[in-house]
Amino acid sequence: MQTPWSKYFRLGVVHFMAYPEVAKDESRMLPTIAAIAADADFEVIELRGVKDPALRPQIRALCESAHLTVAYGAQPIVLGEKLNPNSLDADERAHALARLKEAVNEAVELGAKGFAFLSGRDPGEANREKAQEGFEELLVELCEYAAEKDNLPVVLEVFDRDIDKKAFVGPTAFAAEIARNVREKCDNFGLMLDLSHIPMLYETVEESLTAAREYVRHVHAGNCVIRDSSHPAYGDLHPRFGIEGGENDVDELTEYLRWLFSIGYLAEDRKERPICSFEVQPMSGESSEAVLAGAKRTLTAAWAKLEL
Repeated sequence: MQTPWSKYFRLGVVHFMAYPEVAKDESRMLPTIAAIAADADFEVIELRGVKDPALRPQIRALCESAHLTVAYGAQPIVLGEKLNPNSLDADERAHALARLKEAVNEAVELGAKGFAFLSGRDPGEANREKAQEGFEELLVELCEYAAEKDNLPVVLEVFDRDIDKKAFVGPTAFAAEIARNVREKCDNFGLMLDLSHIPMLYETVEESLTAAREYVRHVHAGNCVIRDSSHPAYGDLHPRFGIEGGENDVDELTEYLRWLFSIGYLAEDRKERPICSFEVQPMSGESSEAVLAGAKRTLTAAWAKLEL
């Protein structure tokens, strides 16, 4: 592909994965965000919740000064606080919804242009139908709330069901079914797919992207290790591209990009360029900056190989 990728999508980075230390030390938020803001290749930064309210306007001002679009990732909130938005218990769902609404408010405070989260734990086959009903009701209420906040888009990220996060959603076709039902009432809802999660769903890129083609609103590109449970990066840890024992490198990213074009997520005639973000994490002894540079080199190589 000769045309620059910036013509087709905005390159982003999941900040809290690239710099995992910010989860425990918010004093690292501003300098690490500044490092991404100084890299002109990145147009989007995905941020986790910020507990210190005094930091939020500083983060927003920094991103605005760099012309860097902010997206908000509530996945750490769902996982860290063990929220279950698809719980069979109405009170537990209500608690999750209230917390997610608080996160929406914070996203707006940060100037975010999108809001992402994931489902809770899979309740098992016998309870999935009941869980789906309650979850869809929650999604509609959350989307309606977010729509009141400058029509903030809401995306549900598709995770594995039986390897690491063991989430309710789940296989991509199931996610598409939920999206179809919610979109009948809320047009600000969509799905987030991640190249690193596709192998954990036992799906091919073609199967995953074609199943969700009508509802994909945001995508991630990353890697995973699932063949060796003794590997330090085993599970949903998003190691660098090309790590020994990993599932994704240049060829897999090339195929992912090709199918993103095939389903129309990437296209010349889109009104607004969509987001494609790296979700990669340094392992012990690795540098965040080196891992991000490696991800960009992987994209450069994949883009050069891409033929449509």
